[in-house]
Amino acid sequence: MTSMDRAAEIKPVSGSRHGLRQTFGRHLAFELGQTAKLALPMALTQLGQIAMMTTDLAFIGHLSPDALAAAALAGTVYFVSFTFGMGLMSAVAPLAAQAFGADNPAVVRRSLRVGLWAALVLSLPIMAAPLRGEQILLALGQASATARLAQAYLFGLAWGVAPALGFLAIRSFMGALNRPEPALWITLAAIPVNALLVYLLIYGEFGLPRLELFGAGLATTLVNCATFLAALWFATRRRPFSDYHVLAHLWRLDWPLMRQLIAIGAPISIAFLLEYGLFSAAALLMGLISTTALAAHQIALQVTAILFMIPFGISMAATVRVGHAVGRNDGPGVRRAGVIAMLLGIAIAAMLTLAVIAGRFAIAKFFLGDASVNADATIELAAKLLLVGATFFVTDAVQSIAVGSLRGLKDTRVPLLFAVVGYWLIGFSLSYVLAFKTSLGAVGVWVGLSIGTAVYATLLVLRFRLLANRLAFRAPIGP
Repeated sequence: MTSMDRAAEIKPVSGSRHGLRQTFGRHLAFELGQTAKLALPMALTQLGQIAMMTTDLAFIGHLSPDALAAAALAGTVYFVSFTFGMGLMSAVAPLAAQAFGADNPAVVRRSLRVGLWAALVLSLPIMAAPLRGEQILLALGQASATARLAQAYLFGLAWGVAPALGFLAIRSFMGALNRPEPALWITLAAIPVNALLVYLLIYGEFGLPRLELFGAGLATTLVNCATFLAALWFATRRRPFSDYHVLAHLWRLDWPLMRQLIAIGAPISIAFLLEYGLFSAAALLMGLISTTALAAHQIALQVTAILFMIPFGISMAATVRVGHAVGRNDGPGVRRAGVIAMLLGIAIAAMLTLAVIAGRFAIAKFFLGDASVNADATIELAAKLLLVGATFFVTDAVQSIAVGSLRGLKDTRVPLLFAVVGYWLIGFSLSYVLAFKTSLGAVGVWVGLSIGTAVYATLLVLRFRLLANRLAFRAPIGP
């Protein structure tokens, strides 16, 4: 944030009613512009990550259907373990953002430093699951041949955990400084590099050995190392990041701040797992209904994942903007940052939802194709699920941005409790009852998911409103 930006945010208001209205309007316009400026590169960076994963799956799919199935299983094992690290890296953003808002560069630097230490230390236990992936999959009843193929992929992926977590920590640091663009540039540059490496190492072109699934995982690890080193170069060599001397006294482990990182990040990790577990459980319910239901569910879920990247970017921006306001002790600014981010997310999600509703049959055909078995039935059901999920897309955006706003307040434990209530006690229970105790079937699963997400979003919005109002009256923020 420049000195002019700071001045715009803390400029005293005029005493007249007309002056108050003008100042209020300027503050809203400024907040909207700053949130959009932060959110756009953050969302595009997430979409770039999806593009790389899609490229990997496309090349793997040309090996064989068995290889693609094994990659899907491997991805599940990897993601579940990697999620624990993701939550802690997400905690770097509120720590650094509040310090930045308070004009405390020492804590900004320390926030990234503990994030890098956490990435290194956590990578060792996180790697244990991918390196033992075959045994895990066999214990879960998967076929031995598929488990063996998945292990080959995981052997390549496992070594990239530490640099991947380090890149996330640096991304959070850059976002907290209102400069998320370098992470986007690095990700965009990584997309073609990743595609080339995956192609060369899978198929063994230009004299390289044909490594197949192991080659795909190894390519991802090499790209993770390159993106981390590029981000570290920006953080240490380019202003404004270099002004913070982020590697100064790197060997000093900051235990008080590390405890804060864990206290904020651990609930985020568990909430990620609860959300991921809910959709995995929903897929199991669909599998019990029929193969057609499961295929339709996967199509609707993939559309949801793509649409989610935009509100997720806004959520990351909300964490930063709320954190800045907390750091400068600006109660109205906290409320303004969260509300503007939520309204922006609702507007964009509503427009995307209308587009999905209008093109739901075309979307289903794009994912499935007409040549598949039961294609017509699957396309029709997928289109119906996308229609039912219309409310889900909007409420999912709201919950994401609301939880990001609460992270800016370092409030993560109560939202974790809300996730248990909304996602599992209400969402999954309703999905099961509506799917198997009524005639709704597959549609009932998505109705349950939509209701559970709506409850979760409502609780989060109320929680943010409570804490923002409390801060506006200079009361301490709750746990």
